[in-house]
Amino acid sequence: MAPSSAPASPSKYGKGREALLRAVVDVVAHKGLRGLTYRAVAEAAGVNNTLVAHHFGSRDALIAAALQWASEQSIAASRLRDAAQQEATFTEALMDLLLTDPELQVFQYEMILEARRRPELAGPVAALYESYVDALAAGLEAFGVTAHVRVVARTLFAALDGLVLQYLAGVSREEIAAALEEVHQVVILRRDGAAASGLT
Repeated sequence: MAPSSAPASPSKYGKGREALLRAVVDVVAHKGLRGLTYRAVAEAAGVNNTLVAHHFGSRDALIAAALQWASEQSIAASRLRDAAQQEATFTEALMDLLLTDPELQVFQYEMILEARRRPELAGPVAALYESYVDALAAGLEAFGVTAHVRVVARTLFAALDGLVLQYLAGVSREEIAAALEEVHQVVILRRDGAAASGLT
């Protein structure tokens, strides 16, 4: 990973720190973590190697920053905080995320698996999961589910996480959409049942 001063080709990701993070996601999604070098990121982002080191200082810092960025992008794109409240668009919002940026999901799964081999990634990966649970918990509370909301949010995220993995493994869009709709119906039942029993 020696720095190079050779100019790189123009980036499709834009400029600056965000372009580097987007490049990290794509490099890892296509080559795995072993393919993640300063040179590979620089080439993907259309910058010099030295800029990658300047922004992040180390490969581990680059990985941690990319993991945080990826979760923020996924949460924003899927509108997780709002999805549980939107009865008509819950499935659509989550399917849009899968269809528009599967590399983002592949990157996160690569990091999760790598954390089993590299303990230093365990913290950032745990934070990744908590960010999703936090977003879902906020959405569920706004939707009217307040009893054991973090347990419900974690259970809901486990279902979503598994469905995303199945989609990436080749399960059809139609099957995933149908399963997502069932997940949403469970959320609605949880809200309505709790309201009827006075537990919200």
